[in-house]
Amino acid sequence: MNTEFQHTNTKMSEKLEQPTYVELAPADATLLEHHSASSILSSPTSASPHLQEAIVHPGCPSGILTILSNRQPGTVSVSEAVTKMLVDMGVKYAFGVSGGGIAPLWSVLLHQIEVLHFRHETGAVFAAIESYFASGCPAVVLTTSGPGITNTLTGILGARWDGAKIILLSPSTSASQRGRWAFQETSAYTMSNIGFFNSGALFHYATTLEYGDELPEISRRLAQGLSRPGGFVAHLSIPRAIQSSFIETLLPPINPVQTSPAASDATVSECVKLLSEGSFAIWVGFGARGAAAAIRELAERTGAAVMCSPRGKGIFPEEHPQFVGVTGFGGHSSVVEYMRQQRPLRVLVLGTRLSEFTSFWNAAMVPSRGFVHIDIDPEVPGVAYPSSETFSVQSDVGLFVTALLERFPKRPSQPIAVMLPQPNRNVPVPHKDGLVRPDVLMAAIQDVIVENSDAVVLTEAGNSFAWGTHTLRFATPGRYRVSTGFAAMGHAVTGVLGAALAHNAKAVAIVGDGAMLMNSEVSTAVQYRIAAVWIVLNDARYNMCEQGMALQGFKGVESEFPISNTDFVMLARSMGADGIRVERESDVQAALQKAMTSPVPFVVDVVIDPTRLAPIGARIEALISQVATDSK
Repeated sequence: MNTEFQHTNTKMSEKLEQPTYVELAPADATLLEHHSASSILSSPTSASPHLQEAIVHPGCPSGILTILSNRQPGTVSVSEAVTKMLVDMGVKYAFGVSGGGIAPLWSVLLHQIEVLHFRHETGAVFAAIESYFASGCPAVVLTTSGPGITNTLTGILGARWDGAKIILLSPSTSASQRGRWAFQETSAYTMSNIGFFNSGALFHYATTLEYGDELPEISRRLAQGLSRPGGFVAHLSIPRAIQSSFIETLLPPINPVQTSPAASDATVSECVKLLSEGSFAIWVGFGARGAAAAIRELAERTGAAVMCSPRGKGIFPEEHPQFVGVTGFGGHSSVVEYMRQQRPLRVLVLGTRLSEFTSFWNAAMVPSRGFVHIDIDPEVPGVAYPSSETFSVQSDVGLFVTALLERFPKRPSQPIAVMLPQPNRNVPVPHKDGLVRPDVLMAAIQDVIVENSDAVVLTEAGNSFAWGTHTLRFATPGRYRVSTGFAAMGHAVTGVLGAALAHNAKAVAIVGDGAMLMNSEVSTAVQYRIAAVWIVLNDARYNMCEQGMALQGFKGVESEFPISNTDFVMLARSMGADGIRVERESDVQAALQKAMTSPVPFVVDVVIDPTRLAPIGARIEALISQVATDSK
C-alpha cells in the first residue's frame, strides 16, 4: 500500500495549486497517520530520509501536511474541497478554538486563509462579525464538537441580528457513533431542539455533510446566500471521518449573480409625490451605510432635517447644520424637540428597523402623515409602528435614493427656513483633581482618536454604548460600530480584534470593566500582533445596572465588584500587552496618544466617576412606560 501526500502553497488567501504527489513507503505512511509533521521533524529517528526530505520541501515550508491515504491521482479530500470553496467565496479570515473533531479541516484551511486561534468561541464569533463589517468579506468560525459549538450561540445570534455574513464550520459525531454516548456527542440525537442543525432562527442555512457528493449543492446554497443583500449566517457540520474522505475533483467555481432589490419607476414616482406634498425628514439607519453621498445630496437639495439610528452614526455628517441628532438609546433630546416643534408631514426611513433601541417606539417620532419606509427586507416596514400609516418599499437604499434624486428637481440647496434643533455639545472643563468624568474622557477620545486617526471605534453594551453614541461625532460611515440588536456584553471587547485585523489599522473598543472582565481576548491580540486598543471605563461595578435600577426605584442590586478598580494594566502586561492607568482628567489626553502609537495591543484603564449619570434617561422612561402600558 502506498500513501501520497500533497504539498500546498502556504501563502494566505492564495488558491490551492495543482497537487504534487510523492510516493511513500508503508512505514512512512503509518508514521504520518499517527504523528504530525512537526513532531517527526523534532524527532526524526523513525522517519526515512525520503519522508524527512518531503516534509521540508519548499512547497510545504510550515511542515504541515495533508494526509492522503489510498488516494488516486485527481482526487482531493473533502477538507481541501471545502477550503477551496471558501477561498473562492472571498473568505480571508477564520476565527475559532480548535479540537480533535475539527483537526483535519483546520490543518488544511490554515494553508489558504489566516486562521486565528482564540481563547473562547464566543469571542471568535464577535471578531468574525466585526471583520466582516470592516472588510465586506464573509468570515469563518471554526469550533470543535459539543461545548465548542454551543459556546458560539450568543455570537451567532449577534451575527444574525446585526446582519453579518458568517459561516460556522464544526464537526459532528460520525453516523456510526450517534446515539451511543460518544464523547461530546454532537448530532440531532443530543442537540435536536437547539437549532444548530437546521435552518431557522439561528441560521439562514444549516446542514450536515454526510457524503462528499453533497458538496456541490452545499456550495451553491452558500454562494447564493453570501451574494444576497443583507446578512447571511450559515452552519456546515462535517463529521471528522468525512473531513478526511475524498472526492474526485475540486468543486467548480460558482459565480451567482449578485442582485439587489430595486423599486419600480412607478413606486419611486409615488414616493416623490408623497415627499413633495410637504416637509419631510430623513431617518438614516445602518442599512443606508452604502449610500452616504446620495443621502447628503438629497438632504441638501430638499432642506430635509436628518436624524440617524445609533448604528447609523457617520452616514450623514453629525456636524452638518441639517443634522438634528441620534435617535434611541444614548440619543439626543434635540430629535424629539424637532419632532414636537417642527413636526414634518412625513419621514423617509432609510435602512433601519426602527427597533426599540432606535426609536423606543416613541409616539412623538410619528410624523403627521406617516412614514415612507425603504428597506431590503420587505418584512421590516410597518412593524415598529403598526398603527401608523406606512408606504413600504423593498429596495436597496442606494438604488432608491439615486432613483429619487433623478426625479427631484435639480435646484440649488434649499435654505433651512427654521433653525433646526442641534444636539448639545457642551463639554465640562477638565478638573485637576477627582475621578475622571466619562464625558470628559469622551471629549478626549473625540479629539485624539475620532478626529486625528482613521481608527474604527466600537462601544460595548452598557454605559459605554450610551456615552459613545451620545457624545462622539462622526463624519463618515463605517467608523462607529455598536450592536443594538442582540447587544451582548463582550461583543466590542472581542470584536475589536476582527475590526483591527480587517481594517489593517488601529481599532478602539470603549468598554466597561464588567465586559472587560468577561471575555477580552487580549492574549489573542498579542499572539497575532493585532493593533487593538481597549479604553476601560473602570468604576468597579456594573454601572448601567446600578444606575438603571436606581432610576426605576429599585434598591439593593449587588452591582459592585468585590475588589475596587481591577488593575487592567497589570492584567494586560501579564499577557504581553501594554497599558496605562489614568486617575486624573489632566492625564487622559496623553494616555490616549500613547495608546494610539503603541506597537503592541494596549489597555487604557480609566478610573471614572461612578456617580456621573450616563445618558440613559430615554431608555428608563421607555421601560417605565412599558410597565404602565402592560398593567392596563
